[in-house]
Amino acid sequence: MDLVLDLLATVSRWSRSNLSEISLALVGCLLVLFGADIKGWIEGRISSLAGALRVPVMALLCTIGSGAALIYATPWVIRGLSQFNNYSLAPVLLVVLILIGVVADRRG
Repeated sequence: MDLVLDLLATVSRWSRSNLSEISLALVGCLLVLFGADIKGWIEGRISSLAGALRVPVMALLCTIGSGAALIYATPWVIRGLSQFNNYSLAPVLLVVLILIGVVADRRG
């Protein structure tokens, strides 16, 4: 049992030292998974604009929206994940990665 707890603590400490990169990757994965839905919602909102205006507006909204999500959501994820202790961070990250994989599999 001590071996398992030591392994969890070691992996959690490594994860904690790379939490900003892990959080950025998680937010990026969520943007990839749900980007098409968000894009469709935005297209529905700006469908009344003329085509020549709709294309640049869509490009700006997607670029600024994705960038803002990466910049502003990543610190929230870091703060949330940093609340876990050294015995629970690694299992939580593993569960989150499995859930992202399941969602990706069902959407693909």
